[in-house]
Amino acid sequence: MVFERVVIVGAGPAGLATARAYREHGGSGAVTLIGEELLAPYRRPPLTKEFLRGELDARELPIERLDWFDTQGIALRLGARVETIAPRHDGVALTGGEELRADAIVLATGSEPLRPPIPGAEDERVLTIRRLPDSRAIAARARAGKRVVVIGTGFIGCELSASLALRGAGVTLIGRERLPQLERLGADAAERIAAWLAELGVELKMAASVAAIEEGQLVELEDGSRFAASLVVLAAGVRARGELAESAGLETHEGAVVVDEEMRSAAAGTVLAVGDLAFAHNASAGRHLRVEHWGDALEHGAVAGGTLAGAARGWREVPGFWSSIGARTLKYAAWGDGHEETRLSTTGDADGSFAVHYLRDGATVGVLTHGRDDVYAQGRELILQGEPPR
Repeated sequence: MVFERVVIVGAGPAGLATARAYREHGGSGAVTLIGEELLAPYRRPPLTKEFLRGELDARELPIERLDWFDTQGIALRLGARVETIAPRHDGVALTGGEELRADAIVLATGSEPLRPPIPGAEDERVLTIRRLPDSRAIAARARAGKRVVVIGTGFIGCELSASLALRGAGVTLIGRERLPQLERLGADAAERIAAWLAELGVELKMAASVAAIEEGQLVELEDGSRFAASLVVLAAGVRARGELAESAGLETHEGAVVVDEEMRSAAAGTVLAVGDLAFAHNASAGRHLRVEHWGDALEHGAVAGGTLAGAARGWREVPGFWSSIGARTLKYAAWGDGHEETRLSTTGDADGSFAVHYLRDGATVGVLTHGRDDVYAQGRELILQGEPPR
């Protein structure tokens, strides 16, 4: 099928990767990439790490130079919002009434931070982090000597807490789990992450539930404890931005669009979904997965672009990402939908390197490493083959 007009809704990594792969595979149709932000597609992982710490200039964040879009014949529409998509009528409608015709629509709207149902969590003085302006706002209010409370102990919460501590802020990290990342990564990894954070000066308040946030600066726990701060940041997870898909009648799962391994939805017409928005079938896993990782957003886009250009290959890679807590880097790959057993291995080296394998029914379903790149690479292969650790 020849596509003369491709419209990509969302100018994040997945949307950009789709446009890039479409051209690389010989796709010659007109491509429009629509982004709500006024910024060209940029790298988001540094927003909780190097950029927040002042080690990386904003000019180093863009993924491609602006002239690349001209060279590739990609129309970049920034500061634009899509209100509706019409798969059966081959088009999208923008705020203001403008309509764009499309033979193929790619949804890459990503996800947005959650604000849990806690009194005071909707206060505009309570910040979240997802975009460049968020990171700038946090940096402006979390100067050295200031007190910051971070709520949420996922990867974003841990990265953010470490970076703010390195900036000289006093940081309290509050989480419902007994240890950071305990449910996802198991006790062996969680204990090490907790120790790294404590070493940086982060105060850990674990197994705690937030009762309210008062005036954006006072966090009260259900046990009566109160933490005053110059800044409160929510890092309580994200939700897929599936409103466009749902209003168009596409099949969704918890807000994400159900797509096959080629990133196609079952909609009449041609609608694909990629990145955080996709509940995609992984050919190697043999089931649908939803992932929220930067590298997998790029991979989804590469698959979708190939699909549109007639060079479909399917999504079959093991999802994974890297996370930095201060100077320490964790590498994680997993199917991400649960494990039954963990196995820790260490080298005894002074750098504290270690690896954790995650098993289900005796097969490796995940691997986490620090300073063990060889084990990480081998672990990805074990996951693909469904074999136990060696």
